[in-house]
Amino acid sequence: MGVALKESSGAVREDRLWQRHADMARLGGTPKGGVNRQALSAEDAAARNLLMEWARARGFSVFTDAIGNLFVRRDGTDAKAPPVMSGSHMDSQPTGGRFDGMYGVLAAFEALEALEDAGIRTRRPVIAVAWTNEEGSRFQPGAMGSAVFAGIYRLDEMLATKDWQGVALKDALAETLKAAPAPMREGPPGFDVGFYVEAHIEQGPRLEAASKTIGVVTAIQGSRRYIVEIDGEEAHAGTTPRAARKDAFVAATRIAAAMYEATTDADDTLRFTIGRVEVSPGSPNTVPGKVTFTIDMRHPDDGMLETHEKKLRDIVARKARPCPARIERVTNVAPTLFDPRVIDLVRNKAQALKLAHMDMPSGAGHDAMHIARLCPAGMIFVPCERGVSHNESENATPSDLAAGARVLVAVLQELANR
Repeated sequence: MGVALKESSGAVREDRLWQRHADMARLGGTPKGGVNRQALSAEDAAARNLLMEWARARGFSVFTDAIGNLFVRRDGTDAKAPPVMSGSHMDSQPTGGRFDGMYGVLAAFEALEALEDAGIRTRRPVIAVAWTNEEGSRFQPGAMGSAVFAGIYRLDEMLATKDWQGVALKDALAETLKAAPAPMREGPPGFDVGFYVEAHIEQGPRLEAASKTIGVVTAIQGSRRYIVEIDGEEAHAGTTPRAARKDAFVAATRIAAAMYEATTDADDTLRFTIGRVEVSPGSPNTVPGKVTFTIDMRHPDDGMLETHEKKLRDIVARKARPCPARIERVTNVAPTLFDPRVIDLVRNKAQALKLAHMDMPSGAGHDAMHIARLCPAGMIFVPCERGVSHNESENATPSDLAAGARVLVAVLQELANR
């Protein structure tokens, strides 16, 4: 077993993994070197087709499910054994980077290729997965494909969601599956999984600052997302006195300022972000009649999230006057604690490969937080330059990406033989 593990991790090819990232980055590539590959877009379909092309060339089987998750399967010797699964997502932020999500998909695929190149058979099948709509930038909520797979969100409700232009996810999914056809798994999404391990860039500065190559992820902090809507009254900008206005934007700025103040904590643990603001009708000479904005709030303690949600609701009730306003919670993801057995295995494989590593929680949400409700799960982080992510300048080194993939394949092989 020891020799086999050494051969599988040694079969990871840094050049191949780096070239796969370059090939994917051209699909939705932006002039500044990032990507704009929205969920269930033409660019997303192109990425799916490319992954399936690579998979079929290696003799792996591919299939999809009713929410559009894409699976690449390498068979094990026991066809009935629940598979070991690894992956992430291929959709991006509108001005996203080349590695967020895509690294997890390509590291998982590289693990399949490394096992194949080393001629190693595993008892369990090993599956690489690309989850649908993790980012949530086009369709909300995010991490949708993995949540539907895990039975956390209802399929029919997610298919009915619409993007900011009013396009239903059901229709966008149908177009994507037409453009990137794959065999459809019968029945609702979800099947038995033995273990799940997700590789990802850190999206923060801690690994780089500590000169560590591998982050052994112990947990993911909880997150909640909200939409705030304020209804004002459209009026002429030149003739309507300010005292007579119901200016939705003025109310929105009062609410936002109070929220930022109320969510500031001394140890800078709570994360509060207003990331999207829409002002209607959007005319320079019309008093805004409606404002909609989003809130992203995160903390490792679910009780603290609940406390701060009450503060947000109180602020909306008090600060919107004279405009009617409402706040709706659209997602509520509890903190995730990963399985100690998977955490220990990641740590041990990093040590065996002589890679500098450290234990750490994840500040960002990932698909692993949903799959961890189904089976023992964990994550592997690698550094990203200056901790920058959700940004076109996001960057990582070929050697760090390959190091994470070597740890991943070693972990997957051992789990696939349990």
